[in-house]
Amino acid sequence: MKKIGIFVLGLILLGLLLAPSAASAQISSYSSGFQVVNLNESDAADITINFYDQSGAIVASVTDSIDAGSSNTYSPLPSTVPVGFDGSVVIASTEPVASITNVLGNGFEYGSSYSSFSGGSSEVSLPLVMKEFYGINTWFNVQNTGSSETTVTVSYAGTSCTDSAVIQPYAAATFDQQANTCLPSDYNNAATIVTDEATDEVAAVVMQVFSGGLLAYNGFAVGGTEPVFPLVVNNVYGIMTGIQIQNQSSTTASTVRVTYTANTGTGTDCYEETTIPPGGAGTYSIGAFGSGTTNTTTCTAGQYWIGSAAVSSNSAGVNLVGIVNQTNYSSSGSSAYGAFDPGAATDTVVMPLLMDAYGIWTGFSVMNVGSSATVTCSYGDTSISFSRTLGNNEAMDVQNLNGGTGDPGQTLPDGYIGSGTCTAASGGELLGVVNQANTNAGVTDGTLTYESVNN
Repeated sequence: MKKIGIFVLGLILLGLLLAPSAASAQISSYSSGFQVVNLNESDAADITINFYDQSGAIVASVTDSIDAGSSNTYSPLPSTVPVGFDGSVVIASTEPVASITNVLGNGFEYGSSYSSFSGGSSEVSLPLVMKEFYGINTWFNVQNTGSSETTVTVSYAGTSCTDSAVIQPYAAATFDQQANTCLPSDYNNAATIVTDEATDEVAAVVMQVFSGGLLAYNGFAVGGTEPVFPLVVNNVYGIMTGIQIQNQSSTTASTVRVTYTANTGTGTDCYEETTIPPGGAGTYSIGAFGSGTTNTTTCTAGQYWIGSAAVSSNSAGVNLVGIVNQTNYSSSGSSAYGAFDPGAATDTVVMPLLMDAYGIWTGFSVMNVGSSATVTCSYGDTSISFSRTLGNNEAMDVQNLNGGTGDPGQTLPDGYIGSGTCTAASGGELLGVVNQANTNAGVTDGTLTYESVNN
């Protein structure tokens, strides 16, 4: 029974190993593993992985080396980690590294994924937390990313309810919304985490749990005025996308418009907008392309739609953060990923884990938020390489990577477990997400999504 989250802080990687909670009534046991990629293409990275329990004690320490531009998998966790470990991770490295974590429930029945952080913050925003909302509950872990003890306070938007905990250096604490007696049933809003000292920093990972799915997303530090979403899918084989955007201002409401840009031949460009209260959140996409939205929209309900989205207007210019939930309503499968500030885009994105092995395969979406440019993608040390020109806010969706059924020239070799890279020519600025699909029998939710790493 575990907890995982991962952070990049200089040459130190920090992470949470996610623990089970009362909110996960449908899931009786958790396990987790992570993939670490060496972002240096020239030199090997020597790493030390320290495992901290929630009291702050180191209970296991592992050393390893990762070849230049390669990745190592730690799934299951190293044998020196105690059975039943419930804690957090710090990885020190001689070279820049990044990581993604897969969290599994009831063996392989449920799955979720999330990616590296760039560090902690004295304030963290969580755009979506729930208590018994249509059978969905959330719980989250907060890790102290600093070397001094800190006290954190959680405030829940639209209520006077709070949570608090004292967290030791590099350790983590768990907050379970179902166990919070102050929160009303059917709660569906946002939360904010604040440290007692401005110099203290923390990071957080949120788990969403219901009978058909397990979803994870990273908490946010300071957002941007126009976040973007590289992959939005609606009315495609039963898949619908919900976007939740949080207003980080504590005093000012803002009317926020989201513009949807369709991939070629997969829908019509459109927009929707609503006013988001201070500290609160607004919901987009699922109603505009489905039914029942009260937002102003030009989108067509029921339209087959694949593409990307971006905040195109923000009346008060407040900072925003957001998440995407992808849910398959025709067959079980759900996943989540975090919105991106386009200012974080670079000409290269790295995907630490791509697979065509053990009944698991991956697909990815890469979005260009810069000027029109040719984007070239490749897989680890294979000879596979392919290119496509993407305009501003246009995305490339590469699906069905399992050998023999993918797009010509884009399929992974059979049995592949490794990393991938996409690079844009001059003027291109990239962001991306990766979907993992577990097709094995007995899997209730085999869909996992993580954010690619900018390098």
